[in-house]
Amino acid sequence: MSVWDDLVGQDPVIAQLRSAVEASAGSSSDAGRAAPGGGKMAHAWLFTGPPGSGRSAAARAFAAALQCAETPRGCGHCASCHQVLQGTHADVEVIRPSGLSYGVKETRELVLRASSSPSVGRWQVVLFEDADRATEAAANALLKAIEEPPPRTVWLLCTPSPEDMLMTIRSRCRVVTLRTPPVAAVTDVLVRRDGIDPTTAEIAARAAQGHISRARRLATDPDARKRRAEVLAIPRRLTGVGPAVMAAEALVKAAEAEAKATTEELNEAETSALRQALGESAKGRMPRGTAGALKELEDKQKSRATRVKRDSLDRALLDLASYYRDVLTLQLGASSDLVNTELDPELRATAANATPESTLRRLDAIMACRESLDANVNPLLAVESLTLALRTTP
Repeated sequence: MSVWDDLVGQDPVIAQLRSAVEASAGSSSDAGRAAPGGGKMAHAWLFTGPPGSGRSAAARAFAAALQCAETPRGCGHCASCHQVLQGTHADVEVIRPSGLSYGVKETRELVLRASSSPSVGRWQVVLFEDADRATEAAANALLKAIEEPPPRTVWLLCTPSPEDMLMTIRSRCRVVTLRTPPVAAVTDVLVRRDGIDPTTAEIAARAAQGHISRARRLATDPDARKRRAEVLAIPRRLTGVGPAVMAAEALVKAAEAEAKATTEELNEAETSALRQALGESAKGRMPRGTAGALKELEDKQKSRATRVKRDSLDRALLDLASYYRDVLTLQLGASSDLVNTELDPELRATAANATPESTLRRLDAIMACRESLDANVNPLLAVESLTLALRTTP
């Protein structure tokens, strides 16, 4: 066992990171001055790759290997490795933006914390997931910290694409590019580590299109499989204007329900903990001057709920796109494997009754809907426009 075991289908990345860890063993004092393309340990890293490729897992494994005192580094069983992987290491801070963006105030506080010397480990590591959510002002604050880092601080930034970050930040980072894991590799990990039967594992791996955590959820959660099946049923429900509008409403409500289920329990725990920390009385009364802190938490929770809802809708749209991708594959006689193999007869019937051009237009409509949601268009209006376009596309 080692810290690299969770990186599925990423052998070149593992080799790159292992080499850097070995380079870091010589002298940590050079870390902050290493050139991004040089042979020394770099002080800033940019982990990129499509959703589900394992950007955060790769960054966390790298952080564990950097703190590991065993040989080879990244053993996976020492106290340091265990603490990093569990998120409890004193010198590894993981930032997960809960809302739609990460502001400059939070970034400046993070930079200040990152400037301190490590207390127990060899490095002070900051793992910034979804770093592309940083606002422009926040990114500029982050740039200053990366330009002049303390000698024993390492920044690990995770984004889907290098273009998601400022060019000035990219130029100061060593880029680690992950790829979408092959279906066979994801299937193998589901069978070997999660005890899932091979047939279910393969169906989930294909449906998730290489997204490891999504595949695991589809393989183990009947509700997740049910929601996906309802999304894939949309094309055959578009028999008229009324059904198309109803399908859009059902899709948006499902996303809202999923977001509520995901955030409700977390919100209650966060609010309760904050109220206690602020001095809530036995009768539930709050001291004066605490309303602002509670309001700030409430705003963050609303932002997180919006993000979870948007992410849920986006996953549904990608599932819908996989349906028409399979249709187009059949229409063009491409050699690519189908994603939704369980719908093979339906997909062939749809392919026979449409043209490749109409299928492409439907795929374009799905991508346009994703862009509208990203631009903060009302979700119901955006999805209604989509379902009507899917129905009327010639």
